Amino acid sequence: MPATALGRLLQRDGVVILDGGLGTELERRGADLGDPLWSARLLADDPEAIVATHLAYYRAGAQVATTASYQATFQGFAAHGIDRQAAATLIRRSVELAMEARRRYREEVGSPADLLVAASVGPYGAMLADGSEYRGDYGLGSAELRDFHRPRLAALASSGADLLALETIPSVDEGQALVELLTEQVDAQAWLSFSCADGAHTRRGDPIEEAFDLAEGSPQVIAVGINCTEPVHVEELVQRAAGRTTKPIVVYPNGGERGNAAGRNWTGRADDLVSTGVAAWLAAGATLIGGCCRVGPETIARIAAIARA
Repeated sequence: MPATALGRLLQRDGVVILDGGLGTELERRGADLGDPLWSARLLADDPEAIVATHLAYYRAGAQVATTASYQATFQGFAAHGIDRQAAATLIRRSVELAMEARRRYREEVGSPADLLVAASVGPYGAMLADGSEYRGDYGLGSAELRDFHRPRLAALASSGADLLALETIPSVDEGQALVELLTEQVDAQAWLSFSCADGAHTRRGDPIEEAFDLAEGSPQVIAVGINCTEPVHVEELVQRAAGRTTKPIVVYPNGGERGNAAGRNWTGRADDLVSTGVAAWLAAGATLIGGCCRVGPETIARIAAIARA
């Protein structure tokens, strides 16, 4: 593991702090993310807002910026009248903006701080913008999933990002398709994280052990775990991962509320991510920790303080 940039960080620090929800912070700063492209729309309309948000997370203690490419797909851009060449430019821009934030932060602190950029590869359902990424019931076969993901993954793999974040994956089938695609990009490395319905299953209902097993068979998957999952389930999921994989375990849950895709809002009680169990997740074996939807820089700063205590 130390041969990778992520491995070197883990070897030095023991725990790597990830960022929080990019869309969450963009909305808090006044961005309108009501469009189906979500934060990807700002790659064209307000790239400086994305840079500023990445910078806020670096300032909060995050060591990894996850790019605004989660919902940036060739198909999604095409539906908005953006041609393939322009879409490729926007997808690569997501990495450039995170790198610019890293450059500015290093300039602020006056040192070449060890910071990474992870290029986000979201699930097929994210392009649909109807909440189906939290069900995984697309009705697509493996070949169709690979064909969908291939062009964006290839663009991001050659973008200069330190690694890929294959994230919010709702099913073993989609995870398998992405792992297979990695072999087409021989130098690509990635973490693979699943969105879970409870402490034992993916959103689609697959046993989470089957999902974690995908990482063991792929030398290009350098960390595995869960994201965009309710915090109450995380400790059990980390324990299951620790019993199944030899690779670093990545955890970045949401804030505890439930997303309503139709209404584009959140319902339920927001848990305090830190008090819910960051210390327990660390004790269970998590070594990459951050947050997803509804988790902002303030919470990332608290996570960093606990991890560094």
